[in-house]
Amino acid sequence: MTTAPARFSCAPASAQRDDPLAGTATNVRTWVLLEHSGPWGRDALLDARLPDGLGPALKQQAKAYRAKILLVRRPQARRDPERLNVFVAHAHPRRPRIEHGTVGDLREVLDLDVTAFTAGGTTGLTSYDGSLFCVCTNGRHDACCAEYGRPVALALADAHPEETWEVSHVGGDRFAGNMVVLPEGLYYGRLDPQRAIGVAGAHLSGELDLDRLRGRSSYRMSVQAAEHVLRTRLGATRIDDVALTGCTVDGELTTARFAIGAASYEVRVRTIVDPTSAARLTCQALRDNPVPRHELVSVERT
Repeated sequence: MTTAPARFSCAPASAQRDDPLAGTATNVRTWVLLEHSGPWGRDALLDARLPDGLGPALKQQAKAYRAKILLVRRPQARRDPERLNVFVAHAHPRRPRIEHGTVGDLREVLDLDVTAFTAGGTTGLTSYDGSLFCVCTNGRHDACCAEYGRPVALALADAHPEETWEVSHVGGDRFAGNMVVLPEGLYYGRLDPQRAIGVAGAHLSGELDLDRLRGRSSYRMSVQAAEHVLRTRLGATRIDDVALTGCTVDGELTTARFAIGAASYEVRVRTIVDPTSAARLTCQALRDNPVPRHELVSVERT
């Protein structure tokens, strides 16, 4: 009698390799969240039971707006309510904001003016003054997202019921449990329930948890890594402590300039893609891929 091989789990494997968290957040500023209790399937917009033609139309809009469109649900949801929540967020690094509304039919979201919203106007929804704790639990996309994300979502829902949503794939499966905090677009990884509650509480007090921060989605990954280095060195944990003032990229070298109060800093990082670091980065990966790393070159006060 043969024994079936153990299922590969990308999150424990990543933790064992000690893949760095900093500089791994998906680079996106525009977010659209649509309430749908599921099931979602591997590709939520195409596999979920959305109204006919809506999934492909949303895929086209995501590409046109350079947006991430997610399906969301309450952690204890059994079915969709009559009125479905819709959120549109812009993770601007200095002026992040959210608009919210409800619809009777998700096809109504195709009429939202996302272009005007990202330019500083309105989608036609109502301004929303609050935070969203978006926990990836899309197990059909990656088993680790459900295994590690669901307990996080349930714990957060007990502590922060209005702010907490389960969401479809956000990227970086190997860092599950993953959470994105909107409107700032702050990615956190390797969360367990206790740590997630701490991260959420700190966020509501204006603080970052640098140990679990993957990065700010409004920045390219190398800049996320540079910001993390600077914050760690200076102990700058307030969300608004650090402002990006400029960035240049020359091949694998990124030079990011930041302001902290009246002081200015220049951080250089080198992005290394070493073929010898190749590994399976998701539970369903069929081949190995290199693990990018951002190596500090210098930090200078200017």
